[in-house]
Amino acid sequence: MHAINGHTGTPLEEVDEMNTSNSDSDDFDDTGSSVSSTNSDDGESSAVQAENDEDEGAGAQEDEEDSVITAIMRARDKPNEKPPDVVSEDYLVDISFHPSADIIAGASVTGDALVYQYSVESTDLVATHELHTKACRAIEFSQSGDLLFTTSADKSIMVTDSATGKLRQFYDDAHEDPVYTLAVIDEHLIATGDENGVVRMWDLREKSHVFSSKKMEDYVSKILTNEEARYLVCCSGEGTITSFDIAGKCVHIQSELYEAELTSAALFRKETKLVVSSTRGSLLFYKWGDFGLHTDELPWATKRAINCLIPISENIAVTGWEDGQIRATYLFPNRQLGVVGRHDLSVESLDISHDGAYIASSSLDQRLRFWPIAFFEDPDLLQVDKAGRQRHLPSSNVVDRSEFFADLA
Repeated sequence: MHAINGHTGTPLEEVDEMNTSNSDSDDFDDTGSSVSSTNSDDGESSAVQAENDEDEGAGAQEDEEDSVITAIMRARDKPNEKPPDVVSEDYLVDISFHPSADIIAGASVTGDALVYQYSVESTDLVATHELHTKACRAIEFSQSGDLLFTTSADKSIMVTDSATGKLRQFYDDAHEDPVYTLAVIDEHLIATGDENGVVRMWDLREKSHVFSSKKMEDYVSKILTNEEARYLVCCSGEGTITSFDIAGKCVHIQSELYEAELTSAALFRKETKLVVSSTRGSLLFYKWGDFGLHTDELPWATKRAINCLIPISENIAVTGWEDGQIRATYLFPNRQLGVVGRHDLSVESLDISHDGAYIASSSLDQRLRFWPIAFFEDPDLLQVDKAGRQRHLPSSNVVDRSEFFADLA
């Protein structure tokens, strides 16, 4: 926008000439009598008044546009609210925040584990662990943060000291197929799933797995448990949820088949609700412990895949989509809150920081991005847009035009 430096009315010299001409000539009324010279003076006054009105209008427009410019400058000069993006040489397949420090680790498609220290001023690469010969598929910190677990398409599992980078444990040929996902159960126990539907549990004090099962016919996309750690729940590309009894080391129950791949899962409502995402663009709701059939389904208008899902409160889920969008949803009752952020390409992984200040996302566009989420504490956020529009939330750095100019008032 450009401020207006002058008005576009009639030049003053022409106004003077017009006024002189009008005063020298006689006008006639409907009766043929000449009109008095007072009418000429009135014409001159009207022209001057019009010029003044035009000047005032131009001034008002200048003031309005100056306000717009000021608002833009104010927004531009706001201090950083999040760590800078990372543009990596290689795509980060998975990411994991440290449980107590401002550190995030990424699993590289080339097999490396990249460790970054972040702040609002910088995001610095502090370590590169060259671990696997093929793509590193999953990465997780231990509950204490002392260990870093990674799995790979090379079928191995590695346990690394997160501080020194020293290899603590190595399971070569841990699966017969590429290892797709990983979950930390407790201090000693982890679980892994591969591309062929095999789930295995590992006790770090043992040299081999302590449990193995092939109950699914397609890749294991997500593994999780709750604080009680009684059941291990696995999502599959075949469209089923399969749970295992951890202590009994046996199958608990398998759900009915859903018509799309199940991609991720998270717990809500004090771990009583399991919410599962799908490639159909919907969320499925299960009662924890009763995984046979979903109790509810939340569809979106778009049928694009939801690739990842994380909880940021007991009632709010953030989802990463194939179209590059990161969306927030209030679950109980269901309502769309808006767009948290976006990437140019598909969002592949999400995680939330130890202090709840940020979520991070990785994408096929080779960017690791951070999104501040403190605004979710604002109760006004939960108000539904009556027009049904998709809102851009404060973290997205996209300001809806109507909201932007409303702020100028």
